[in-house]
Amino acid sequence: MVSSKEGKSGGLIYNMKLSSVGPGRYTGQDIVHEPNDMDLAMKLHYLKGVYYFPSQAFDGLTIRKIKEPLFIWFNHFYITCGRFRRSEESGRPVIKCNDCGARFIEAQCDKTLDEWLEMKKHDPALEKLLVSDKIVGPELGFSPLVFLQYTKFKCGGMAVGLSWTHVLGDAFSAAEFMNVLGRVLAGEEPQRLLNTAQSLNKNQDAGSPKSVMEDPLSVKRVGPVEDKWITVNTCNMGTFSFHVTPTELSDIQSKISGKYGPKIAPFESLCAVIWKCVAKIRHGNEPKVVTICKKDSRNKGDGRLSNSQMISVVKADFAIAKASHEELAAMIKNQAIDERKKIEEAMERDQGLADFEVYGANLTFVNYEDANFHGFEYNGTKQVGVSYWIDGVGDEGAVLVLPGPNDGGFGRIVRVILPENEIVELRREWSIA
Repeated sequence: MVSSKEGKSGGLIYNMKLSSVGPGRYTGQDIVHEPNDMDLAMKLHYLKGVYYFPSQAFDGLTIRKIKEPLFIWFNHFYITCGRFRRSEESGRPVIKCNDCGARFIEAQCDKTLDEWLEMKKHDPALEKLLVSDKIVGPELGFSPLVFLQYTKFKCGGMAVGLSWTHVLGDAFSAAEFMNVLGRVLAGEEPQRLLNTAQSLNKNQDAGSPKSVMEDPLSVKRVGPVEDKWITVNTCNMGTFSFHVTPTELSDIQSKISGKYGPKIAPFESLCAVIWKCVAKIRHGNEPKVVTICKKDSRNKGDGRLSNSQMISVVKADFAIAKASHEELAAMIKNQAIDERKKIEEAMERDQGLADFEVYGANLTFVNYEDANFHGFEYNGTKQVGVSYWIDGVGDEGAVLVLPGPNDGGFGRIVRVILPENEIVELRREWSIA
């Protein structure tokens, strides 16, 4: 099957061919994995990643040679090759494992890699052409959970694009998923099967009464969306990204730390500045509750796919636009309240059938500084760039803080997803053309 992306791409991406890949090893019939309550709370969100490689990474490789290691890789991640079904008893979504595989997309671009990287500096939205835009639904049984898109540039360079259903795991899991592919390409065998599925694993305390009946502050109840899993925005959302250099980052931290003693960390510093900017932009409708998502330091990363990131809220009772950056940064650092248990209880009360927005339910700050996005190498060749973002962000928007080039050694990358009118004002505020 051949298709092409039209419209905004202007023919930039063409000659698209679709096929499927999956485990090379038989996994048995009717192996079912039941996503837990936190997994299902994330079902309206998707992670997108694009890795850029120079031509030498793929020299002499045919599509057949590119696909061969994927069969070994998916032996260890066969859940990701499944399809959703609904439990006949409860209607709760479950994954039938190794059912039809992941989707594999071949594509070509009429620009060189260097030309593309320069273009995306001015229009980050172009990167959406390098990943699938498909969602789960409206037919659950026919919706792949993972899409891989290999886009070959005119110079021979390659973009490897990942579209990842958030139910499978957070960005830290998605990054490890891709890093394992790099190790398989290097001839390594993962030590054990990762995130092996079970027969239906019921919640241990299902049916027990819960003391908290209100929805957590960190989520917004929407829908019902039924079997079309995507956030519906009431406004057009835009995106832009910018690089904060080490010198700029140090200056921001120094200005913010002030009387609060030790230098405030980069994430809290950047969030404080942007939180205040957004409050000014919203003219009296400022966000007094924000959500903070970051890696749980207690999660040692055992290779299992999971939605184990911390999801916390910070609530202010004063005017954000008039607050000092020091005060906002200190609140983010010291007053964030973990709401994961409340989210799980809210999902459980509705037997896993509730529809929630997490990213964008409030203005959401996402800390990806500790995500190993730079660990994926292709045949021993290091990437020349990587981008990650979230699809399905609600109207309140999200701000992602990612490691800069050289695995964070060169500042931070900030990716902003907000209503389009706010994007224009925020760029002006930050003097970004």
